[in-house]
Amino acid sequence: MAGGGRRQAPPREDVLAAAMEMIAERGLEKLTMAALGREVGMSSGHLLYYFRSKDELLLRTLEWSEGRLGAERGRLLTRPGTALERLDAYVGLYVPEGHRDPHWTLWLEVWNRSQNAPEEARDRQAAIEGAWHRDLVALLAEGISRGEFRPVDPDRFASRLRALLDGFAIHVAIGLRGTDRTQVLGHAREFLAEGLLARS
Repeated sequence: MAGGGRRQAPPREDVLAAAMEMIAERGLEKLTMAALGREVGMSSGHLLYYFRSKDELLLRTLEWSEGRLGAERGRLLTRPGTALERLDAYVGLYVPEGHRDPHWTLWLEVWNRSQNAPEEARDRQAAIEGAWHRDLVALLAEGISRGEFRPVDPDRFASRLRALLDGFAIHVAIGLRGTDRTQVLGHAREFLAEGLLARS
């Protein structure tokens, strides 16, 4: 039994939520093990015991954030409405809110570090991306089966759409001049109309 009123370590989810909040408020460069430890009342050594490295902390934080986004995506994709309306909602969820969007800031850092990451970490990243891809393919297939969309190859179209969104999303997240969320959503809608909607 711990004595002397010693503080218990916060649940791991609280640590991940605090890491995400720090990224949102102060930027990724301010997220150190020491700073996060101060935020949650743990030593940096204790954090390293839980997460082994900053790379693992970042990947776990991304997985936690993606879990929340995945639940939101699930709600959007199962709500009533046309496949096109739900596809528009999917795109809206995918595209960053703006410059320094914390979720995309985290993705960019994990992607950057993945060049030297172990295979297991790369597999975990692929699993996150795979969930977005599978949901998109299913939504496209539904729209095609209902006659809302032209009969494209759903998997191939999903790959092209996600590549387009990733490219634009990076521009928005890093604050590239001349690219903002509204413009990106407009480009995406044009791409979808040209690629999916039947010509009259």
